[in-house]
Amino acid sequence: MIVTETAYSLDPTSLLDSLAGTENLLIIQDLDGVCMDLVRDPLTRTLDRNYLHAVRDLTGHFQVLTNGEHIGSRGVNALVESAVGTRQQCQEQGLYLPGLAAGGVQLQDRHGQVCHPGVSAAELAFLAAAPAQLSNSLRALLAQPPYNLPAADIDHLLASSVLDNPVSPTLNLNAFHHYWREQPALYARIQADGAGLIRQLLQGAAEQGMEHSFFIHYAPNLGRDKNGQERMRPAQGSAAGTTDLQLMLRGAVKEAGVLVILNRYYHQRTGHYPLGENFSVRQAPTELDALLQLAIEHFPPEHMPCLVGVGDTLTSSAADEHTWLRGGSDRGFLTLVQRLGTAFGQDNRVLYVDSSRGEVQRPGVDAAYLRAHPEAPWPALSGITDADDPLRLNSIFTDGPRQYIAFFCALAQARQRR
Repeated sequence: MIVTETAYSLDPTSLLDSLAGTENLLIIQDLDGVCMDLVRDPLTRTLDRNYLHAVRDLTGHFQVLTNGEHIGSRGVNALVESAVGTRQQCQEQGLYLPGLAAGGVQLQDRHGQVCHPGVSAAELAFLAAAPAQLSNSLRALLAQPPYNLPAADIDHLLASSVLDNPVSPTLNLNAFHHYWREQPALYARIQADGAGLIRQLLQGAAEQGMEHSFFIHYAPNLGRDKNGQERMRPAQGSAAGTTDLQLMLRGAVKEAGVLVILNRYYHQRTGHYPLGENFSVRQAPTELDALLQLAIEHFPPEHMPCLVGVGDTLTSSAADEHTWLRGGSDRGFLTLVQRLGTAFGQDNRVLYVDSSRGEVQRPGVDAAYLRAHPEAPWPALSGITDADDPLRLNSIFTDGPRQYIAFFCALAQARQRR
């Protein structure tokens, strides 16, 4: 059992010591902004070779959970291969990142074997055609008022913005935010227009008989409305708001992915799948309470691991004096990790990595204020969390991915020495 630490710890030393000695441990980690800096163009991302070796050393105790993808031209596997050398080396040495991508519908082992549990051929075909449709629509839009962009600029922006992910085609607005940094009104307009184009893709799917197959994921977002739809975070002044608009498969939410990962972890340790061998996020409930109840009913507590959830995308915004809009693509899975700890009597940990120092605008942590005011830290965490937030961050890596990678590698080494 891990010893409970003071909330909002900025020193991971005691955390490292406790995790190094925890036998039944499972780390579930986001990728972008956690183990690599956030960048405007995903093609410029890099992974640390030492981090990849540490992941291999933690085999059996580590899984990724990301809205990005393993495969495709912008997939993380290409970054792994670039850091290591060749695809053959990655496959033979088991250096790919194991776990779930595309919100939970893309499963990979550490040797790079990928599958898409619960996804139909028709859905895959629709997703494969979506990037070209989105690119053509966006090209026509940008050539018209109020944008009137030259063709060369349009080509450059589309190359960075329309992400041809195989099962989660995405419009990434970071390049537009940079392009119109002196014209925030135009950026706000393309944010709204871009959302409209993604909604057109949804309508096209409905016309093909797939009205229940997809949804739009906004990152960062302002949580969900009463109908369960994610709220886009509008651009305000120089603040970018939502920068990623993803067409996702229904069920592809990270919190459901936690149960898929746990189901496979139990099989690894006991030879039995508590939720069945073919359980996928597409079969999982949509509500957090229902996911928690499913875990309570099916996972034997004696084998439940101590969970460590690691993410960087959380938002908290005051709607009025008494109401907070809380979102972020990592909020759901981190909250489930926390609640599973309470339900199963485990001291689960929630780790937050400050990704605000990258190229993408994000609210950052004021570490100096946090150290000086531990009893009232909320101004230091403005835009991320608030005093009434039920999600509590146990450890904060204020120096971003670089600090987290150093911690992660030290943890892998410490566990190897046991």
